[in-house]
Amino acid sequence: MPSHLLRAALAALVVAVATAAGGAAAKPRAKRPAATALATAAGAPAPSAVARAAADGTGYAERAEVRAFVAEMAERHGFAESGLLQMFSQVRRNDAAIRLIAPAPPEFRRSWAAYRARFLDPLRIREGLRFWNEQELWLDLAAQRFGVPPEIVVAIIGVETLYGRMTGEFRVVDVLTTLAFDYPQRADYFRSELEQYLLYSRESALDVFSVRGSFAGAIGLPQFMPGSIRRFAVDLDGDGSVELRSNPADAIGSVASFLATHGWRSGEPVRFEMRFDSEARLAPLVEAGIRPQFTISELAEYGVSSAEPVAPDMPLALVDLPNGDGAASYYLGAPNFFAITRYNRSSFYAMAVYELARRLAALR
Repeated sequence: MPSHLLRAALAALVVAVATAAGGAAAKPRAKRPAATALATAAGAPAPSAVARAAADGTGYAERAEVRAFVAEMAERHGFAESGLLQMFSQVRRNDAAIRLIAPAPPEFRRSWAAYRARFLDPLRIREGLRFWNEQELWLDLAAQRFGVPPEIVVAIIGVETLYGRMTGEFRVVDVLTTLAFDYPQRADYFRSELEQYLLYSRESALDVFSVRGSFAGAIGLPQFMPGSIRRFAVDLDGDGSVELRSNPADAIGSVASFLATHGWRSGEPVRFEMRFDSEARLAPLVEAGIRPQFTISELAEYGVSSAEPVAPDMPLALVDLPNGDGAASYYLGAPNFFAITRYNRSSFYAMAVYELARRLAALR
């Protein structure tokens, strides 16, 4: 059979459902699906066994933990086991994904100043203004529907993919399978996302091998993981489908939807400039994390005050941004800052989004 026909047949078989299951796709759920525990329930191999399987060339379709995952997908979601096994026989381990997702070495010194410079560059600012001008209708509609201002949405898409220029060239099914079964540190999370990807592909009638994304499996202009696509993505332009890879309207609406679902407060600030009398007194606030939980009067007990007016009942957090060997930068994070960190759980990321958003709004 010609290769293109074989590929099409396999794609169709992957999304086929068992007759007894009725072909119904599972509805999106906020909680992590039970399939994340598949490997444990089936007696998954220890990390050393995983390494041996990868080293001796054992294909994913032959591995016990993958077969357990396939059986669970058939039981819970009505997939044809034979179709999934044929799919996994063509999945390729991606060592680059494992290398890129690994944490930075302990000796690495993070620098907010260097990170900020990467995302507040002339190209991103110029293209952000162009994107805003071209997509103003959808940005305004998203702001009306979800309460998230255009500059925040534009900044997130700019930081994530430079407005669609860098959406990733990794085959999503390869990286999700690799990280689900060959990266024990976060296997549960990536097995959940692999499950969500297969459901998303079936619901959207996609060839599972055709979708490209980041080394972690994030997809499209806003770099949504498959689970986020199924839970938070929206059809903003009303054309009957959600398309994040090539439709800026849906990408814009989906970013705004995500932030609104994660606590964005319309019309409120993101962060405040702060003053403090002693850096040594800030340690308990840094340890408390970035979830806002202190009022400005409670922060005063640590020698902290705001350089800008703050509502007395607004919950705040101390945001500390290390600068390598230099002095750290400190800010007060409001609930909207925390909402941005739900998109990417990094204070550096959230502050870069905010700074880029401010710059873009100032230049409009």
